[in-house]
Amino acid sequence: MRVTTDIGGTFTDLLYIDNNGEFYFDKVHTTPPNFENGVMNVMEKSSLNYEMIDMFIHGSTIVINTLTERKGAKVGLITTKGARDVLEIARGNRPDLYNFKYKKPAPFVERYLRLEVNERMNYKGEILEGLSEEDVLDAIDYFKKENVDAVAVCLLHAYKNPLHERAVVDLVRKYWPETTVTASHELINEWREYERTNTTVLNSYVKPVMERYIDNLDSKLNEKISNNNRYIMQSNGGITSFDDSREFPVNLIESGPVAGVYGAAILGEIIGEPNIISFDIGGTTAKCSLINNKEVKVSTDYYIEKNDRYAGYPVKVPVVDIVEIGNGGGSIAWIDELGSLKVGPQSAGSNPGPVSYGQGGEKATTTDANLYVGRLSAKNFDNNVDIVKLREAINNQVANAFNTPTEDGALGIIDIANSNMLNALKLISVRKGFNPQDFTMVAFGGGGPMHAAELARELKIKKVVIPHAASVFSAWGMLMSDTRKDYIQTYLAKLDKLDFKNINDQWNVMEHTSLDDFSNNNLDKFPIEFERSIDLRYEGQEHTVKMRISDDIWNEEFVESIKTSFHEMHEFTYSFRLENTGVEIVNMHLTSIGKIDRPKLKQLENKGIELKDTIKEVRDVYFKNNGWSKTNIYNRELLEEGHMIEGPAVIEERTTSTIILDNQQARIDEYGNIILIVEVK
Repeated sequence: MRVTTDIGGTFTDLLYIDNNGEFYFDKVHTTPPNFENGVMNVMEKSSLNYEMIDMFIHGSTIVINTLTERKGAKVGLITTKGARDVLEIARGNRPDLYNFKYKKPAPFVERYLRLEVNERMNYKGEILEGLSEEDVLDAIDYFKKENVDAVAVCLLHAYKNPLHERAVVDLVRKYWPETTVTASHELINEWREYERTNTTVLNSYVKPVMERYIDNLDSKLNEKISNNNRYIMQSNGGITSFDDSREFPVNLIESGPVAGVYGAAILGEIIGEPNIISFDIGGTTAKCSLINNKEVKVSTDYYIEKNDRYAGYPVKVPVVDIVEIGNGGGSIAWIDELGSLKVGPQSAGSNPGPVSYGQGGEKATTTDANLYVGRLSAKNFDNNVDIVKLREAINNQVANAFNTPTEDGALGIIDIANSNMLNALKLISVRKGFNPQDFTMVAFGGGGPMHAAELARELKIKKVVIPHAASVFSAWGMLMSDTRKDYIQTYLAKLDKLDFKNINDQWNVMEHTSLDDFSNNNLDKFPIEFERSIDLRYEGQEHTVKMRISDDIWNEEFVESIKTSFHEMHEFTYSFRLENTGVEIVNMHLTSIGKIDRPKLKQLENKGIELKDTIKEVRDVYFKNNGWSKTNIYNRELLEEGHMIEGPAVIEERTTSTIILDNQQARIDEYGNIILIVEVK
């Protein structure tokens, strides 16, 4: 039996598959700050046979929550003399150019905790000045007096030669073994001093928190599960060991959300849809990503807290290209000082949660609005829903301010949430040169199926897929994920002047490092495949294009083929090519994937149930153009392959509902997926 659990801001999900290929899932409320209790609660609720568990895979939002809530460790930074203020200087590019009150993001380490040591490498990795051990020992003594919880080490050009960083780490561990320490070369071998430093600091910032959490979870699992086949989802879309996650928790910054993206890509392969827009609405956030020709884009250009007015913080580790906004089922509706209706990013979370949860929540949310207009059934909530209190919350927060009926206030909340989500979907499609009409949307999470029909209509997307077990689809994605490690090495060289022996040797070194890592983390039981990519640019330019390459031996013929492909990709990305300009390689990427046997989707068993017999009830549902309408509510658990439902209608399951608008049809495929056909005008 394989078991996956996924901690979200509101719910903790579980999904498992038995040896007959049957999927089962469940949800419980998330339990901050002791998140491991939610994991154990959902396992107990599911009545698992613990002795049958062969593999346990976990995803969580603990790292990103620790960063955004500023609840991490007190960090001390050791850096090269002269580089103390790299975090303060940051980058000069301002997202809000004409805002004269703009402030740069405050560093996660205050200046008095950023200490310099004498040492120096040049950009080639050659030693210009040896490391002063005395400076390192003085820094350790100072950090002890300041009650520092974790140490970050980032020295200039350590990506090229980590000799001095290793020496600093050895001294810290020798003279201060009880503290945690992170060196930049352990995380990143890619240039950019500010980005490297910030990423190293963030890893140290969350490391003590994540160590405690993994230790607590591991301890509780030891009481139930005898084997040690325990893995955690990373931001690059692959799983890794608990031990690896303790050391490098920043690799888990988008642990849960990216699993859904990979799940969407895999589902797309199964149903013959290579171009996918992955759309996930949870309790706190909405996440979307674009999959072009089966390829999930992974990059090291990820930022937290970045928006059109704030520069955010770079995290230079491999992360799936994903856009995340603070709009989910628990997002709170409010009116700003100008009288405009807003939804999110504030969330009611799991405690107290939306008003409809009956746990003391008093602020109307997107979930409350969907319930009031009939898209959700009060019968599927854990507690009795107080409709009077729900109506009062919507009236007091929204409807009364605009002198509208309660149902229009609720619909207004949904419309604003949809508008926010639409902007996010455009960021990953239209803004990057892709036509949404060429893609199929896979909508999941508790809220995805409720909002997908309207968003697809706005974007002119012709087909939407609501997968089986949509509300726990990220957990399903983990079940389908492989083990994965990414290795990136900055290697600045002109293609016309390459040392072929040197670059071929570098690829071999990276592969051997990868094999050692897999072995040390109990990941070598799976067959390993390598994928190579390179970052290229024209000489004199700043920005690069990432390009997949074969694992052939590098020679003149191979380089010429690379140039041809690069010109084409550069033109697609930046709309021009410079064929008479030299080309440079900037970074080498090696992705190592341990292939895990994926469980096969079981096809629906046809019991001959007629469509009319799947109707649970006829309920009043409020639609924008039709007002309150008598609407068929279908039971998803009874629907069979070939069933075709005309909108407007609602397909209901215990943890979510799928909305079908007028002039839309939904059919059920052989795997139980809902295929929503959207009329594009």
